[in-house]
Amino acid sequence: MKGHFVRGFIMIVLFSIVSGCEIEGTQNEESHISIGIMLSDVGLGDQSFSDSAFNGLIRARDTLGVTFDYRELEQSGSYDQGLEELIEQEHSIIIGLGFMVKEALEEKAQQYPEQQFVLIDDNSELANIASVSFKEHEGSFLAGAAAAIASENGTIGFVGGADVPLINKFAAGFLQGATYIDSEINVIIEYADDFGNPELGAAIAGELIAQEADVLYAAAGLTGVGVLQKAQKETVKSIGVDSDQYFIAEDSVMTSMMKYIDEAVYQTVDSYLRDELSNEVILGLVENGVGLAPIRLVDEERYLQEMEQIKEAIVSGDIEVFQERGANE
Repeated sequence: MKGHFVRGFIMIVLFSIVSGCEIEGTQNEESHISIGIMLSDVGLGDQSFSDSAFNGLIRARDTLGVTFDYRELEQSGSYDQGLEELIEQEHSIIIGLGFMVKEALEEKAQQYPEQQFVLIDDNSELANIASVSFKEHEGSFLAGAAAAIASENGTIGFVGGADVPLINKFAAGFLQGATYIDSEINVIIEYADDFGNPELGAAIAGELIAQEADVLYAAAGLTGVGVLQKAQKETVKSIGVDSDQYFIAEDSVMTSMMKYIDEAVYQTVDSYLRDELSNEVILGLVENGVGLAPIRLVDEERYLQEMEQIKEAIVSGDIEVFQERGANE
């Protein structure tokens, strides 16, 4: 019940923000640049991926003078329909957020070759789709190292939203980072096959905790929120994802693997305005596209020193981070 109230409150706040941006957009007609975005599957209120992208658009509106509109899967019924509605609005660029929208976005790109599209969080070979992706495995390496240092039981857990290449990059980096600290650590990896089910996330977290996992890392959208909340209830530590999720479970979340979706969206719009939109952008530690949120609930000084050393080793190439589990074996 509390979760529904929080989600409802977030939606009210976001609706107010959107209403404001539409009014301000009507007043600012100088740029004539408008952005359309098809949000990821859970949509606004996921406290992670879509919310972060939305914040990037708000920043672009406020500082670059663009206007924007958006579609959510729950309202449009399908990615195809949502994208079609945005195309009909004749936006300057249309963004597809998340790997799940790729197929529909590529179909529309072929139907409308003069329309500029952007795919965030996956790659496309089509000429009118600019791709922005991340080196999630690099940020997850840091998360795995932090988890291994914090673990007292020698067992940690990972919950992915789906067993797909993108989410496996999170798992691979987490596993490699943990074993870099402790070669004997037990890393349990599970998949929810659902990004929008916090109750399922809590149930999987409970199973991992029953196996003595005392640090949990979730890359599973709203399902991951359930993991963090269950970790707090059972007094074990956790690591959030995409944005700083400390506020979700303040007695549990020791850090979060930051994937700066908001910055990626903002920079995409800025690049388009400057006529410098690249066909492919990959953001890792070097580009400040991923990283760790502030360290909490542990010995901060020790962690900061350790994480900085590991980060420098990855950036310099002394540590090679792999995108697939077992690639370094």
